[in-house]
Amino acid sequence: MSHAMGEISWVEGGAERSAQWRSESGWPAPKKVVVADDTMNADTAYRLALDGTALLWRGDFQNARQLLSALVRRIEHKSDRARRAKAKAPATPAELFHRHRLQQLQRARTLAMLLIPFEAGHTIPLRRAPDVHEACAEAYGPSNAPYVASLRELLGLIGAHEWRRKGVRIPALDASIHPWYGVFSPVRGEYVELVAQAPLPAGAKLAFDIGAGTGVLSAVLARRGVQRVIATDMDARALGCARENIARLGLAAQVEVVQADLFPDGHAALVVCNPPWLPGKPSSAIEYAIYDPDSRMLKGFLGGLAAHLAPGGEGWLILSDLAEHLGLRSREQLLGWISDAGLEVIARHDVRPTHGKASDPDDPLHAARSREVTSLWRLRAA
Repeated sequence: MSHAMGEISWVEGGAERSAQWRSESGWPAPKKVVVADDTMNADTAYRLALDGTALLWRGDFQNARQLLSALVRRIEHKSDRARRAKAKAPATPAELFHRHRLQQLQRARTLAMLLIPFEAGHTIPLRRAPDVHEACAEAYGPSNAPYVASLRELLGLIGAHEWRRKGVRIPALDASIHPWYGVFSPVRGEYVELVAQAPLPAGAKLAFDIGAGTGVLSAVLARRGVQRVIATDMDARALGCARENIARLGLAAQVEVVQADLFPDGHAALVVCNPPWLPGKPSSAIEYAIYDPDSRMLKGFLGGLAAHLAPGGEGWLILSDLAEHLGLRSREQLLGWISDAGLEVIARHDVRPTHGKASDPDDPLHAARSREVTSLWRLRAA
């Protein structure tokens, strides 16, 4: 987990003050902090935020939300101008991707400069502030001291709390999965459908689900009749989330959730893994489900698979080819890793994603996303 805790200091009313600093994205506490309220205009706030000066809000909470929206508009206007200027210069897909990532990071850093004070117990001492106790407790745990966090992060916490409360409908389960904050939500259903439809290996009584996240794939396998599933993850939130979802679905007798780095002990007739799809460095907790530094999890799964397959067993690798279209990994590289691990491909089941970005021509990575295919690779020991 990449959260930062520490202390933030500022001067207010001529006196030095300080509080705990919280950042789930791992940002360090800003060094320069000014107190801001409803009298500050958006242009001044934008200039200060770009300069790395944080604004500790003392005004009306809803006005802070409006100010954040105004900052977003200014950032988007600036990045549109920059994109039009750069569109004239040719760039490879990989260059476009790295440029897009850098812009995202700079945008996140600037927007993280609008700060909200919290009292102990996750209460916000501002006019018209909502009750965020439950959302903050789910992400941060109990709070017995005042702290400061960014408004943007708080809005993310509130959104995650709503997802967790309502759940994400999974047609393959005819039920909902409830993702926790920081655990990747199965909103892209095409990979779940692949696991729901691929033919199970003969006599698959035991399956391993590597990097279980919300536990959605374990639940699908259990509902398909696999008698016992061992789901693994390293992240404490993912483990708690998977256990809660499995219990909610009435599958706790079939599915065991354990903390393990990739594989549990033993051998299984089916070993399933849906690793992060892009090689790269995550910049926040939630991005660990999207970015796999140096393809560590993908290589680790392939490298250890043969040793954990029962005789005649299969490994299912669920992977998008977006990294290939972005020039971050080649198909030859992937096939080389499969071969070097003593594995062979039995079959591959493909599906095209249906998410909004795949059909959005204004997305900077549209050329790659429009060609993306998600595959379930069925592998066995060679």
